[in-house]
Amino acid sequence: MVEEQKPIQVAASEDAWLDEQVRRSVWVGPLNKVVDFVDLIYNWGRRNSVWPLGFGLACCAIEFICTQSSRFDMSRFGMELVRASPRQADLMIVSGTVTKKMGPAIVRLYNQMAEPKYVLAMGACASAGGPFKEGYNVVSGVDKLLPVDVYVPGCPPTPQALLNGLIQLQKKIDKQSIRDVAWYRKGAQEGVPEPVLGPDLFDARRVEEITELAADPAKLEARAIKIVKETKGEKK
Repeated sequence: MVEEQKPIQVAASEDAWLDEQVRRSVWVGPLNKVVDFVDLIYNWGRRNSVWPLGFGLACCAIEFICTQSSRFDMSRFGMELVRASPRQADLMIVSGTVTKKMGPAIVRLYNQMAEPKYVLAMGACASAGGPFKEGYNVVSGVDKLLPVDVYVPGCPPTPQALLNGLIQLQKKIDKQSIRDVAWYRKGAQEGVPEPVLGPDLFDARRVEEITELAADPAKLEARAIKIVKETKGEKK
């Protein structure tokens, strides 16, 4: 079979011929298009290989375990490889009640995770304290300690709800770009400050401020929230 020969193209000048060869062989488009293509491949790989950290705090952890079963098949999303070490995980699923005693340990685990990393608050307790919100030993949501990416409502949420939360996380990953993500910025990134457990959780960076307020009753009273109870017969 004889191959069909292409017609000889005559260039107007040597410069025109060189420009044509460059157009055919070299990428001459805008740099933004290259970055968009890199983001597409980069995010595709990350969204399908999110490794959760294997730990549970309360009853929501049972639903997390059920999600790993063959009935729901979490491996469809590439997330079945639950790691025991925070250094090999990039997704923290906070499944259960966050107590003030566990707060420092949770923040310590988060700081040991490598970037990029995400936090999913699973259930009413992890999202806002749940039925134990008024308890003296319960944190009113893990967002008081860590930046949360996805909230999954329910008490406890079903495995289907957790899978939906993971799909929402994948959608968030798809929208990220290497232009503005935190782990590609110059300079050292400061970790989340580990709270100190005393009479209550407090930020160690505010020790001087707390000490100053404690020494000045007038300032402390000015910052206090006053609740005025209505007397009988008094109008609102």
